Amino acid sequence: MTFIWPGLLATLLLVPVGLLVARRITERRRGRVADLAGLAGGGAGAATGPTPRRGPGRRLLGALPAALATGAIVVLCVALARPQATVALPRLEGTVMLLFDVSGSMAADDVNPNRMEVAKATATSIADARPDGVVVGVVAFSDAGLAVQEPTSSEVDVDAAIQRMAPARGTSLGAGILATLQAIDKARATTPRSYYSNQSPEPTATPAPVAPGSDASTMIVVLSDGENNERPDPLTAAQAAADRGIRIVTVGVGTEQGTTLDLDGFRVQTRLDQPTLQAIADRTAGAYLPADGAASAGVYDQLARALVVRDENVELTGLVGAIGLALLVGGAAISLARGGRLP
Repeated sequence: MTFIWPGLLATLLLVPVGLLVARRITERRRGRVADLAGLAGGGAGAATGPTPRRGPGRRLLGALPAALATGAIVVLCVALARPQATVALPRLEGTVMLLFDVSGSMAADDVNPNRMEVAKATATSIADARPDGVVVGVVAFSDAGLAVQEPTSSEVDVDAAIQRMAPARGTSLGAGILATLQAIDKARATTPRSYYSNQSPEPTATPAPVAPGSDASTMIVVLSDGENNERPDPLTAAQAAADRGIRIVTVGVGTEQGTTLDLDGFRVQTRLDQPTLQAIADRTAGAYLPADGAASAGVYDQLARALVVRDENVELTGLVGAIGLALLVGGAAISLARGGRLP
């Protein structure tokens, strides 16, 4: 158990002080009662009977209200520090990784206003339409892949990562896919995850291939014009995803007619390579979609949520406070029932 405000645990030091003060007050009250009893009895010569003795059970019952009240104060002091605990919580969850092409060809304006802005708008619509329980991550690639945003349920963080995208350098679609697989592994390693249990086995270095699309709760969405001019081969990288059961949904950005683009003083013809994007999707049992308003619906048609268990920090202030209140009420009820007064 940890505490959000651990400094407030210092209030526990006041409990023994309060007990000493209460004991002093009780002793003084008993002394006054004895003095009054002596005066009423006519002094030391008055005949007095033996003081009745209470059995152990009655003494224990008599001390119970004060003990419950003291315990309640201790528990409430702990509640002030806002305790929290790590708890394994089951939930339905899916993971969507947005793989962004930020190569130089994404600056082409064969779509309005250009491919990069269309890709951003499509990615934003996909992120904003995510169902409950789906987390979204962002990876960018040009001549290499780079994880930009780990999977999260925060739409603000995902949208901010999308808006940071800008065209640069060459294109290695295969490197982007492999970087996304690494980002998925890292996210899974951070929080233990498995079906019905958080006792997941350690992943092997080369996991045995499974049927394409069998991991229905994990998906990679590639937003690209499909052009590739650097290694590794994108179909080889797609096969690595297929062997792990991860679908790749490709979203084509651009037109087949293409346009001429000025890159660092060179005029380059660039066009949408739909066959490559379609081949990547087919290799992984995914789907090819055009970059339009229907892309977000098409993406989530391919995704299923799985029952997973994740370790999460849960604040226990309400529970601890309720226990303290129950102890306090119990002590007061016993004291009122026995002596008609509060402890």
